[in-house]
Amino acid sequence: MKGIRRFGSHTILLYIAAAIIVGLVASYAIITVPDDPKFESEEGILDLTQAHVSENPIKLKGEWAFYWQELLSPEDIQLRSARDGIHDRWISIPGSWLGDELEGQRLEGTGYATFRLLIQLSEQDRHERLALRLPTIFHAYTLWVNGERLAEVGTVGPNKSSVTPQLATKLVFFQPKNDRVELVMQVANFHHKRGGITKSIELGGSDVLTVKTNLKIAAEMFITASLLVIGMYHLVLFILRRKDRATLYFGLFTLLLGIRSLLVGEHLATQLWPAFPWGLQFKIEYLILCSSAYIITMYSDCIFPRYVSPWFLLGSRIVTGAFCIVVAVTPALIYTQLLLIIGVMIVLHMVYLMVGLVQAAVRRREGALLFLLVSMVALVTVINDFLYYSEWSLIGNTSPLGLLVFTIAQMILLSSRFTRTASNEERIARELQDANYRLSEMNMNLERTVQERTQALSAAHDDLRTSYDQLLHSEQGRKKLLAYITHDLRMPLSSMLGYVEAVQDRVKPERNEQYLKYIRDNTIRINRMIEELSFLSHLETGQVSFRMKPVQVIHFLRRFFEQYELVVRDAGLEFTLDTGEANAQQPHLAVVEMDVQRFEQALFNLVSNAMKFTDGGGLVRIGLAVDEVNHSRYAIISVQDSGIGIPPEQLEQIFDRNYKYYRPGAEQGIEGSGLGLAICREIVQAHGGTVRAESDGKTGAIFYISLPCTVDEGRR
Repeated sequence: MKGIRRFGSHTILLYIAAAIIVGLVASYAIITVPDDPKFESEEGILDLTQAHVSENPIKLKGEWAFYWQELLSPEDIQLRSARDGIHDRWISIPGSWLGDELEGQRLEGTGYATFRLLIQLSEQDRHERLALRLPTIFHAYTLWVNGERLAEVGTVGPNKSSVTPQLATKLVFFQPKNDRVELVMQVANFHHKRGGITKSIELGGSDVLTVKTNLKIAAEMFITASLLVIGMYHLVLFILRRKDRATLYFGLFTLLLGIRSLLVGEHLATQLWPAFPWGLQFKIEYLILCSSAYIITMYSDCIFPRYVSPWFLLGSRIVTGAFCIVVAVTPALIYTQLLLIIGVMIVLHMVYLMVGLVQAAVRRREGALLFLLVSMVALVTVINDFLYYSEWSLIGNTSPLGLLVFTIAQMILLSSRFTRTASNEERIARELQDANYRLSEMNMNLERTVQERTQALSAAHDDLRTSYDQLLHSEQGRKKLLAYITHDLRMPLSSMLGYVEAVQDRVKPERNEQYLKYIRDNTIRINRMIEELSFLSHLETGQVSFRMKPVQVIHFLRRFFEQYELVVRDAGLEFTLDTGEANAQQPHLAVVEMDVQRFEQALFNLVSNAMKFTDGGGLVRIGLAVDEVNHSRYAIISVQDSGIGIPPEQLEQIFDRNYKYYRPGAEQGIEGSGLGLAICREIVQAHGGTVRAESDGKTGAIFYISLPCTVDEGRR
């Protein structure tokens, strides 16, 4: 089944790649089909009387009048024609003057010249608003239409110091005055190996050419934005997961392609930033060309390890580095002559990688077939680009589209790798979960075995384990709880262990029942202590949630009093509640945001503490008062007892964890864990209040809880 699936996926990828290649070939065939009818100028005159260019734009091809090493205005040309007669020097456009023969000599790429073309329009077009779509012209020019200067890119001059090069596409509009249109263009180039009008100028209706130009710009913006977004996305992936360097090289490669697409074609960079330096623009473009070969080689080595020779990697690094240094330190007039060599270097890189991809595809490496097919598409488009910029191809700038197809295919390949990795992680996670489940079952069986041998220790063990699992959510709480358990339980557990060993060793069999009772009592005490420690640790680390709501304190105290009155009286103590007449008549004055269940626990800890240290016949009193401090109202709840009191010097310590005070001669049965007052303080502080105690150490103690009141309707 797996083999069938693999074969099917490879077949689908093959069909997709074949469709892409067929589409490119068809596009090439369509683009190279000659126009019908074909209009070309002869001896500087283009007859368009049989065409309707306002609806069907045409490219201005053919012979233009050529004035070498002369910068002439339309007026200068008219004066010369009137004086000297017919001009007999022509040049074929589009095309560079580099290598063109003039008076038996071949022209160099640098220089300056004037071009002139006379266009005869049809009756329909002479009344239409027309436009000229001007491509990038090497490397500065000025255009006149019917004697009117309509466009100027860069600065034209007779020498290098007076020329300012610039690359930009333009769309200029004009209204014919009659059936004749005269185009005069001055062109100067001293910074590039090729000069002249190397790309076709297009003539057509203003609306048609505007739509066509906007569509082309939109297409290039889409390709550029896609490349930039894909590149940034994979760079972010590498930052998040640095282990996989394939995303780094792929992100760099795609990002550089996106930057290069801003610098070619419609030159979006100069449209967005007209002052973008021409020299920097060219250097960036060539540096990207030189470095892309090495980057894609490193990417291939990451995707298919051991298919790229270390010697080839070293050679690629040296060669591309050398080209980058040459581009960086030399002027454009020098390094632009290396374009063909750079193209050969890039093509050789791609061919070498494709040979390795063929081997990987034969060995059924995942993604190798897709990589190979889209690399063929990219290779075709890159070769066409070098031929186009060398004036050997009629197709325009196709590498951004071909490389976008290549990039999308690589993105699919990387996504499949990430998906496979994620699937493996999910599988491992499921296996670990199953193993954990089996371990949990083993632990449960072990716990049951321990429970059968000693029921008392099982309860303590369960509580400790529950506390441990809960404290895993907070490192701070875990450390505190572990320290407290170590400090408070070491002695009773050690003592219990001694008694257990005494029972096992049959030291005094007649006292086994007494030993077991002692173990049981201490287990219950340890269990209670653990519960209070766990709850207090959760309070201190903020793991206890409080459900606050407005509560009238008087009503709360009355319910509390009714609930615990019998408990206190059964202990032989008098229990009273004093809320004051003013508070009873105006219960809305004392409204507090409170979690009733938690606060009841804190208040009961104070009452329970009073019961412990008050002898029979004594008094436990709960009171309520309302106080205002700095325009803020506070509800003061007091718990008073008539017990033995607290030494004044220990009043600051009683709310500390594990604080215990034993009355001389008191029974051991009343001793506690020393956590009740600490829990009370944490709960009160969570309500935004404070708790304190007063005592002279002889006649009982009073505990005060102060809670801020809310703003109620009675105050408004």
